[in-house]
Amino acid sequence: MRRVSPGLAVFLAAGLLLAGCGGGEPKKAGPGRAAGRTATPTSAAPTPEPTSCPRGGELIKAVEIPAVQSDPVRIPETAVGGQRIPAVTIPGVDIPAQRVPAQCVEHRPAPGGCLGAISIPGTSIPGVTIPAVRIPGVKAPGIDAPAVEQEAVSSEAVTQPAVTQDEVCQSKPSEEGEYVSSVYRASLYRASLYRASAYRASLYRPSACNDKNECIPSVTVPGVSVPGVSIPGVSVPGATLKSYVAGPSQVIKGDDSIAFNIEADVLFDFGKADIKPAAAAELKKIVESLGKEVPADAPVQVDGHTDAKGDTASNQALSERRAKAIADWLATEGGIDRSRLKAAGYGETKPAFPNTKPDGSDDPGGRAKNRRVVISAAR
Repeated sequence: MRRVSPGLAVFLAAGLLLAGCGGGEPKKAGPGRAAGRTATPTSAAPTPEPTSCPRGGELIKAVEIPAVQSDPVRIPETAVGGQRIPAVTIPGVDIPAQRVPAQCVEHRPAPGGCLGAISIPGTSIPGVTIPAVRIPGVKAPGIDAPAVEQEAVSSEAVTQPAVTQDEVCQSKPSEEGEYVSSVYRASLYRASLYRASAYRASLYRPSACNDKNECIPSVTVPGVSVPGVSIPGVSVPGATLKSYVAGPSQVIKGDDSIAFNIEADVLFDFGKADIKPAAAAELKKIVESLGKEVPADAPVQVDGHTDAKGDTASNQALSERRAKAIADWLATEGGIDRSRLKAAGYGETKPAFPNTKPDGSDDPGGRAKNRRVVISAAR
């Protein structure tokens, strides 16, 4: 079984490659075809597959399926009772190589206090067919040798569907000092997949002679085997966000992540995106913690949030400007490489506290806690 860290995922493309057969004289070899072998054209080129996966992801490697080939069998020309029996070439088998493309596990981004949804994409192994084969019969003076044949043998395509786990988030506290319990996102597993082997038995036409001791030779077409193909199972381990006590600033630690939740009023004036000079001390503490808690090259996510007061579009724009302002500060003042930083705004869409009281009236305290910035990174 292969264990992978969550990452973004990509699709699976797989084609069905078949081989055909026929009798008669050998055809001239064309581009990509060996003389005396038959094969159907390959399917259209698949969509490009990933060679690496985005943040936190590990590549699910491609599976190569080797080509299968057998040589043509030539029956020489002969003569019986003055009758010419022409030469015949029985085509060999030429099944092109197949490939199950590489993939990534999709790990959707989520704000601090949440574990993002994950998805292991579906996969399939294309089917394969060993074509039918026929040794033609011969009718000549004193000889009646019937044709013999073997039917085509196929191993059908097999598919494993995608599997997913939804986003999970910690509860939204209603006041400072409230205990917020931990949350757990269960592990995810896509089972292994196997395409059975296929075998076309050998074929034999015995020799035959007339009373004048004129004979046709025996003919043997060897058996052809296509091995079975396996794709290992893929597993994403479970993840946990630990419990904490709500306050104006929290550190939320998970098994493989850390997030710093800072109320925006500590960082900005109301409705503004200019960082207060007094906020530098809080941001410096976060930079120090990041230096101790996460790898030096780990990506750092900055998410901006607002309350629900005012115009939705304006709130979205404000959250984006605030997230960018913090990311810029972390780069210019905090010494974090800018290539590690990514900023996003969620506006009023993900409140941490109720914006109104149970009776429907405005809750300024709750709204203040919803105005926040969350800085997070993988540990």
